[in-house]
Amino acid sequence: MDPAPAATDHHATTSPSLPEVHRSVIVPPGAGFWRKLLAFSGPGFLVAVGYMDPGNWATDIAGGSRFAYQLISVLMFSNLIAILVQALAARLGIATQMDLAQACKLRYSRRTTLILWVLCEIAIAACDLAEVIGSAIALNLLFHIPLLLGVCLTALDVLAILYLQNKGFRYLEAVVVTLIGVIGGCYLIELLIVRPSMVAIAKGFVPTPQILTNPEMLYVAISILGATVMPHNLYLHSSLVQTRAIDRTAAGMKTAMRYNFLDYFFALNFAFLINAAILIMAAGTFFRAGLTHVAEIQEAYHTLTPLLGTKLAAILFAVALLCSGQNSTLTGTLAGQIVMEGFLNLRLVPWLRRLITRLLAIIPAVIAVIFFGQSGTAKLLNFSQVILSLQLSFAVVPLVMFTSDRHLMGEFVNPRWLKCLAWITAAVIAILNAYFLVMMFRDWVK
Repeated sequence: MDPAPAATDHHATTSPSLPEVHRSVIVPPGAGFWRKLLAFSGPGFLVAVGYMDPGNWATDIAGGSRFAYQLISVLMFSNLIAILVQALAARLGIATQMDLAQACKLRYSRRTTLILWVLCEIAIAACDLAEVIGSAIALNLLFHIPLLLGVCLTALDVLAILYLQNKGFRYLEAVVVTLIGVIGGCYLIELLIVRPSMVAIAKGFVPTPQILTNPEMLYVAISILGATVMPHNLYLHSSLVQTRAIDRTAAGMKTAMRYNFLDYFFALNFAFLINAAILIMAAGTFFRAGLTHVAEIQEAYHTLTPLLGTKLAAILFAVALLCSGQNSTLTGTLAGQIVMEGFLNLRLVPWLRRLITRLLAIIPAVIAVIFFGQSGTAKLLNFSQVILSLQLSFAVVPLVMFTSDRHLMGEFVNPRWLKCLAWITAAVIAILNAYFLVMMFRDWVK
């Protein structure tokens, strides 16, 4: 990447990220721990949505049905990576008052900025595609709405997003947290029905050599990583932390970083529990019954009832999927706005920005449904995860570079231990996602 001359004052060249909600959430001065924690809570849960979107479901189901509980350790490893990169994103937003897209625009040439913007828009469209398909599948399973009509109906969430944004940012956060709670509740009941082996689950947290020596297991493991760490979340988080009206002194920013850490630490670990629950459900149901081929969402839904002897399990599965898809569309809207405004300084009214993003996702989904039916939607889900894997390093590497730059970050620059850990993580992400991509294309060629 060819860096442009550094600006001497980034505040003179950038306007606030998400200006309509910038510093709109008041942090009560002199408040106690719990009131402050409540004031800072929210952005982490909006970010966590991306770690439990419909794109994760197929990989979790495949991992559980084929290899029982052995890949829980991979989910845990992916979650640790997620916590690290989201910590860097929050650090950047709080210390510089810029989101990642704005920092790229400031530090890189126009050509590089445009390339990064195009790559990021493709990733957001791919992520939105997974959410469209996931929601359409859930509507089909719950209400027997045809997939094609379900895909078109997902465009109506534009109205819900506009309403929530007009009500205030805390209302949007409340809706997201509520939907996450519904997903968690559905899977809690699901696990009570499945009654998995607690001993086997505990053993799954310990990595086994088979993950590296068994090509099939390694393939699924890297698929899980590729579907877990979402590039648009880095842009999103670096902006959302700026919705809090914090004290811009060194002490105030340290306090903000500390409370934001608690926010995304709890939120991302809850997302890990959701992903683990999906994998455990698949292991305790499909693997236990010898159905190691189950890897698609629709197949899992239709198999749950005869295996567990109750329709409730399948209904809860579909409800959680619908909540997951709708939740992801809410945060995808914000990410799209942040990226377009940050990279291009181009501001569109929210409904127009959302409509553009939605159309980019709906058109390929409609084509897949018309020509390939349900099998086409499953392939499109997998393809969307490949696109996300391709783009991830183009978000992680600049993030590590910026947060390790003392001129940009000042006293909040990454300490040496964090810098080393961040670069190692960036290298691991790049290598594993590249390997995942090679294996995916090799699988398609067969």
